[in-house]
This record gives sequence, C-alpha cells and structure tokens, in this order.
Amino acid sequence: MGMLQEFKEFAVKGNAIDLAVGVVIGAAFGKIVNSIVEDLINPLVGLVSGGVDLTGLYVALDGKTYASITAAREAKAAVLAYGNVINNVIQFVIIAFAIFIVVKQLNKLTRSSGDDLPK
Repeated sequence: MGMLQEFKEFAVKGNAIDLAVGVVIGAAFGKIVNSIVEDLINPLVGLVSGGVDLTGLYVALDGKTYASITAAREAKAAVLAYGNVINNVIQFVIIAFAIFIVVKQLNKLTRSSGDDLPK
C-alpha cells in the first residue's frame, strides 16, 4: 500500500477529523477566553488594584527605569514581563475549568445514554 493511500485512510478516519475539529474549536475558544481576560477581568483587576494593568507589569533586568514595557523593549533591555505571565495563568485557569466542565458533562451524558443499552 502506498504512502498516499495510507495518508488518505488516516485523514478520513474519525479520530483525525475529530482532532481537526477540536483544534479549530479550541483556537476559537482561546480567542474568546483571551477577550474575557483582556476586556473584562483585567479592567476589574485594575479597578480593584487602583489602575494597575497586569500586562504592563515588568522588571527591567538592566536596572534602569523605563516609561513602559514597550519602551524597555525598544531600548533592547531584557525584561521579566511577570504581568503577562499572570495574565496567561488566568487564561489557562479559565480554559482548564471550561474543559473540565465540558468533559464532566460529556461523561455524564455517556453514562446516562449507556444505561439504555441492552446487556
């Protein structure tokens, strides 16, 4: 069997198609979560913390002070962008929790639909 035939069989299998659909939906879901964090959570954190923008929190490793993280990067200074890390951790927790809820519901549906099957 030729390599092209093997690839065709792989590509049309349910698992490969399911994986492709999952990747596309995951990318779209990531954009939604990113918007939730940037447009809803970060402003609320800023309000509670007196106007602090998480994505702007950083430490310049050269010891100098810069007006912003963008200015530090333009000056070629090495920066630890810990605010961005916090932002990404929040996004990860939201995505992980959402996936947990979806998997939990799918498991519940699978268990309940399996009860009707003859033994």
